[in-house]
Amino acid sequence: MSIINIISAVGNNRGIAPLVVRDCCIEAPTKVGLTYKQNLKDSKQMANNAARERFIDEYFTSAIWIGGPILFNAVGDKIIKKSGLSPKISMNLFKKEKKQGIQYNINKFKEKAPNEIMELEKALKNKSKLQNLQALKFLISTMIPIAFMGFILPKLNFKLTEKIKENQNNKSLCIQNSQLSFKGALSTMSSMSNVNKMAVTDGGLTIGRVMTGRNRYEQLELGFKNVMMMFLNFVFPIYMAKYLDNITKRVFGINVNLDPKLMADNKFLNIVKNRTLKMPNQKENIVDFLDANPNSEFSKLCEKYCGVKYLKSRIRDPRKYVDINKIESFKNELNGFIKEVGSSDDIKKYGKKALRAKSVNIIANVAISSFLLSVALPELIFLLRRKITGSDAEPGLS
Repeated sequence: MSIINIISAVGNNRGIAPLVVRDCCIEAPTKVGLTYKQNLKDSKQMANNAARERFIDEYFTSAIWIGGPILFNAVGDKIIKKSGLSPKISMNLFKKEKKQGIQYNINKFKEKAPNEIMELEKALKNKSKLQNLQALKFLISTMIPIAFMGFILPKLNFKLTEKIKENQNNKSLCIQNSQLSFKGALSTMSSMSNVNKMAVTDGGLTIGRVMTGRNRYEQLELGFKNVMMMFLNFVFPIYMAKYLDNITKRVFGINVNLDPKLMADNKFLNIVKNRTLKMPNQKENIVDFLDANPNSEFSKLCEKYCGVKYLKSRIRDPRKYVDINKIESFKNELNGFIKEVGSSDDIKKYGKKALRAKSVNIIANVAISSFLLSVALPELIFLLRRKITGSDAEPGLS
């Protein structure tokens, strides 16, 4: 993977890469170190126990949090396939929209994509069954990781500490028993991205950790910590990216809203220079444009950056839903970049400047988010712990 692809992946705040970098490479080791240092004020034994618990909690939770939805999503897809239905069908197609919908796509693509239309027709006849299976897939890909992260892992972690503390002639821990129930119509949520499923599992993790806390102070601390971590992982980086990009535009006059891979793409820059990028003129024409111009540069860009799916024949996959709002936003970003570049004497030079600025913004965003997660939040928690409990030790261990 090239450095541009790495920067692009880390800069995609709706993707997994920045979460992995922040969580595994920066946040986890820093928190283990800070936990050891903080509990050392009580005793070395307390510091060892706290650091070991934090290490297990951080890294085992990260492995389940990141890999769980992906693994169990694949399991869910296999269950749907075994039932004779297709897991590739977007459940949003069951909504009736003007130029999208399962029956609309069947009528429109019947001759162009017969195999995919057979899947759609079968899904339409077995709508309730497919929705139930997709709901089951969503539950499998979120509830199992929640159960492991929120309930099973903490109890195992606490049990390990209990055994070690018994050997150290300290008192044993007392762990609560908890159950999580979840019910509802979830089929449309099965199309959520892995990152959104990670956000859902984070919410379940918070509930589980609070319920398995060993005393009231630990429950309060875990609840506050996990809510703040959700905000700093899933909300803050998106707004920080927009803020940094806007600052770059105002101060330096450089438009950096696009993906770094585009800014480094000479073919794209030449298209911009020659003003040959044709785009739909209105939002309601987007779907028609994608179908009528599958080999156009705009359609290919939407395929690469907006999740539009085409078959090998370059017929748009009728099983997939087109996110018109996402494409409209992308089109506006393209127009903004084209307008800025149009006033530049050297487009390639402008592209390099924009790429450098965007890279700096991405690194700054990761650094700021990581600092808040791995240093500022733990220090705030330590401060509140001292104020509330009067101790520097972990509330579950003291």
